[in-house]
Amino acid sequence: IMMLPTIISVSETAIRAVPKAYKEGSLALGASKIETIFKVVLPAAKSGILAAVVLGIGRALGETMAVILVAGNSPVMPSSLMDSVRPLTTNIALEMGYAFGTHQEMLFATGVILFTFILILNLVLNKLSNKAGN
Repeated sequence: IMMLPTIISVSETAIRAVPKAYKEGSLALGASKIETIFKVVLPAAKSGILAAVVLGIGRALGETMAVILVAGNSPVMPSSLMDSVRPLTTNIALEMGYAFGTHQEMLFATGVILFTFILILNLVLNKLSNKAGN
């Protein structure tokens, strides 16, 4: 839910950036409003919408304090979907202050894992946007 405002506002900006001539040309050729939206406007704004999704997911993965309050902040491995959890960002934020030695190295490794998730997400969305653009 917390990533929806980011996704919606950036997507709306991308959709509004589609030139008016695209819409008018589609309507002039006899397409309905729905056909214009799904076959002209959304494909033209697709890269902006994918960027909005990346920003929203990045914000959700990077957010720490809201997740601490919502997820329950339990360092124990959950056994069901309803159990409390401690996300990776929360773990780094709470434990980095007193960590040293191997513990600190493991927290840095957690940061590398988060970085890798974001990198993979960006690569996948980049492939999707390039594939659809051809």
